[in-house]
Parts: sequence; C-alpha cells; structure tokens
Amino acid sequence: QVQLVESGGGLVQPGGSLRLSCAASGRSFSTYAMGWFRQAPGKEREFVAAVSGSGITTSYADSVQGRFTISRDNAKNTVYLQMNSLKPEDTAVYYCAQRNTNTISKFGYAYAYWGQGTQVTVSS
Repeated sequence: QVQLVESGGGLVQPGGSLRLSCAASGRSFSTYAMGWFRQAPGKEREFVAAVSGSGITTSYADSVQGRFTISRDNAKNTVYLQMNSLKPEDTAVYYCAQRNTNTISKFGYAYAYWGQGTQVTVSS
C-alpha cells in the first residue's frame, strides 16, 4: 500500500522560505515520478512541480519557476519542494503525488497516489 506523508508547511512572511518534504512508502520509490500540487481556498488544484524517478528531469509551473525547486532523495524515499521568495498568492494546501510511471506530468489525473496535504500560509 502506497503512502505519501507531507510535512514542513507553516506560516511564513512574504519573501521567506519553506521546505516541504514528502515521505513515500509501499513500493520502489525511484521507479516513479513525483509531483507537487496546491489548492488555494475557492480555487482548483494546480500543478506546481514534478520530477522524474531519477531526479534528472523536472518541470515547474510558470508561477513558481525560479523560486521553487523540486528534488528527491531516492535513498530516503523522499521528495522535497524548496520554496523561496514566497508570496501571499502561494498560500494553499500543498499535496505531493506519485505516478505509476517514471515520466513526469503536469496533470493531476495522471497521478495515482496522493498525500493528505500540508498547509502553507504566506502572510505578514
């Protein structure tokens, strides 16, 4: 049974940084692409970033390009999202997700497993 557990969310001031972690269990981690998505109140879930199983290929939403970095440590079965220069509009519940294949995707429906989410609030 695949489990994804996010952590690292919290309250941060504009311009600050946070690092989210997502610990995976239940199957071979390095085989599968991982993604981060977010959902703000009253808005649809949106793609944030994705990384291939090897960690070599990444993709970012235009809104976070240059500010966020996705990475993974396959030895620790963990994917990270380093978030810098945070803005109030980054406030959302952040979810990690895992595909059933090595290739990345920007589409939520392409992901088979989801974590429970972690709240990120950017406010002064």
